[in-house]
Amino acid sequence: MPTPPAENREASALNPDAKRSTTRAAGVVGIAVMCSRVLGLAREMIFNSLFGAGANLDMFITAFRAPNLLRDLFAEGALSTAFVTTFSKKIATEDDGAAWRLANKIGTLTLVVMSALTLLGVVFSRPLIGVLGSGFHGDEARTTAALTAIMFPFILMVSLAALVMGMLNAKHVFGWPAMASTFFNIGSIVGGVAIGWWLDPHFGTRALFGLAVGTLLGGFLQLVVQIPPLFRLGFGPRLDFHWRDAGVNTVLRLMAPAVIAASAVQVNVMVNTSFASHCARGSVTWLNNAFRLMQLPLGIFGVAIGTVTLPLLAKSIALGQHDDFRSTLARGMRLAFLLTVPATIGLVLLARPIMSLLYEHGNVTADQVTQMAAALQLYAIGLVAYSAMKVLAPAFYAIDKRQTPMLVSFLAIGTNLLLNWWFTFHLGWGHRGLALSTGLVATINFLLLYALMRRHARGLETRLMGVALGKIAVAGIALALVCWAADVWLLAAWTRMSFAARLAALLATIASAGGAFFATAWLLKLDEMREVAGIFRRRLARKK
Repeated sequence: MPTPPAENREASALNPDAKRSTTRAAGVVGIAVMCSRVLGLAREMIFNSLFGAGANLDMFITAFRAPNLLRDLFAEGALSTAFVTTFSKKIATEDDGAAWRLANKIGTLTLVVMSALTLLGVVFSRPLIGVLGSGFHGDEARTTAALTAIMFPFILMVSLAALVMGMLNAKHVFGWPAMASTFFNIGSIVGGVAIGWWLDPHFGTRALFGLAVGTLLGGFLQLVVQIPPLFRLGFGPRLDFHWRDAGVNTVLRLMAPAVIAASAVQVNVMVNTSFASHCARGSVTWLNNAFRLMQLPLGIFGVAIGTVTLPLLAKSIALGQHDDFRSTLARGMRLAFLLTVPATIGLVLLARPIMSLLYEHGNVTADQVTQMAAALQLYAIGLVAYSAMKVLAPAFYAIDKRQTPMLVSFLAIGTNLLLNWWFTFHLGWGHRGLALSTGLVATINFLLLYALMRRHARGLETRLMGVALGKIAVAGIALALVCWAADVWLLAAWTRMSFAARLAALLATIASAGGAFFATAWLLKLDEMREVAGIFRRRLARKK
């Protein structure tokens, strides 16, 4: 198929209707992702309240780790990306019939492979937990393995759900696919709690099996809510074992490097879980709760900026506009710094009241909240780096240097393993050492990628970056002073305050600290601050 001239491609990219359509779709997806993240946080809060942040939840989280890692690695990662790319090209270059036939071939292949993987997971759940939870022994190990065996079919359902989501998105249907993970959280909360209560009204170890069944119910809902809109598009599912097909080969070929690159992250998660099982009981839960909270600003800011920036980077490279590429990439990272530095400072200084407000209910003790808060403070060290990497790492794919992030990720595995051993066993810092290691590895990752990209791109506006970071640091001092003052006066009587008073005091602190940060950034004439303010002004003008 002939390549359209550059000016035609640019005109198409700048089509106002296409922009409005993309913006609306992004808005729908953004709202759905936010709902899913809030419900995911609610899910963790409910489970913690019922079971306590101790040994029981450690077993459940460790048991769910294997199917959940496979979901991240295959279903919602490499498989989804490779399939959507190939499926969309089929629609564009052939017709819907060819695309549906490819979907049936890949769906059948996924059903067979993931069923086999599920069977293996069930049969070998005990040795698998021997690796993931190497610190568990006796009844703990047996219970964790049994929970893993129950939850392993989750990977089959969520893999099929990812394929359905890809087909719907390729046909420009975004609402139901985006809401699918929300239904997973609803199913796992309602089903898990109800079945758990039926098995053990006191929510002891036996009730964990209710949570496991609830997880399967959530995975099933995530799949079935997307089926009706897919049928309305004309898709007719059927088994198709003719896998010697160019489309199938393309999907598998695209999956391979993505699986290799993503496996480094999954290995780090497995290593951290295994180390945590050797620490004090509750460590797996404390780290899980802290990391989920750190992911909130990462998902809101880092992922959003990276999603918006990548198409612009790819377009600049396609048109040979290398100056625009450097400028766009540098501006994206500066914007990520502007939005995540205040989040980092806030999480470090307000970790204790935030964790207390969210988790200090039911069977969760004050000491357990203190342990979660310590993990959150150390995880937050890497938040800025994580966010900037969401912008920086995809840029290597835009310039066809996809091996670079993969190699740096493998280096991170060795660094993570060494730091985990040193902090946890040699220095005896327990779960805090694991959180610190994660933050430091993220920072090292970013610095390496930044140095390599600076060489590839022949500069990344480093002087402007330094000036921006200096102004952000000054604004950060203003934020820190407000947090300190609130801790001394407004939050001083925290333990004697009601829930409503705690919520009001914490929200007032966050709002005041955020206001101080952004007001200072504005007064310092930070360009990215003016860009953010301009976006809000334009949105308000449109509403009026």
